[in-house]
Amino acid sequence: MTVNRKSMKESKTYKSRQVFPQDTNHLGTLFGGTLMANIDEIAAICAMKHANNTVVTASTDSVDFLRPIKNGDIVTYIAMVTYAGKSSMEVCVQIMIEDLYKGEHHLAALSFLTFVALDEAGKPTPVAEVYPEADVERWFHESGEARVKRRKERREESKKTLQFLAEINKDNL
Repeated sequence: MTVNRKSMKESKTYKSRQVFPQDTNHLGTLFGGTLMANIDEIAAICAMKHANNTVVTASTDSVDFLRPIKNGDIVTYIAMVTYAGKSSMEVCVQIMIEDLYKGEHHLAALSFLTFVALDEAGKPTPVAEVYPEADVERWFHESGEARVKRRKERREESKKTLQFLAEINKDNL
C-alpha cells in the first residue's frame, strides 16, 4: 500500500465575513459562541478537503482570544491541517481582523481542533499524511506531536473526571 501524502496548503481554507450588530454582545464585541461556530465550520471544511471524506469534530483543543473583534470588523478565518494521525487531523484556525482603511491585519484569535475522518459506515478511516513546505508550516507540523501528547493527557484527565462525577452523582440522580 502506498502512503498517501498531501501538503498543508492543499487543504488550506479561507472564509471572510463582516461582524454585524446581531453578532455582538452588550460590549459590541463578537459573541464567543459565534466565533466558535465559525471556527468549527471552517475547520471541518478544511479537514474534509484533506480527508476527502466525511469528518466529525473530536475535540476543540483550544480557542485563544487575543484581541477583541468588534462590530463592523472584517474577519477572515484561515484553516489548515497541521498534523495528521491514522484517521485524525489537527486543524489550526487563525482568525484575522482586517482593517480595510489602513491595510492592516491583526491576529484576533487562534484555535486548534481535532477531526476524525469517517467511512460510509461511520467508522474511522485512514487519512493522508500531511507535510509542510514553508517555514511557518514546518513550525506548526513539528510542534504537532507535543500538542497531540497534551491532547491525549487531557483526554485521560477527562475520563477520570467523568468516572468521578458518575460516582458522586449516582445517588443524586
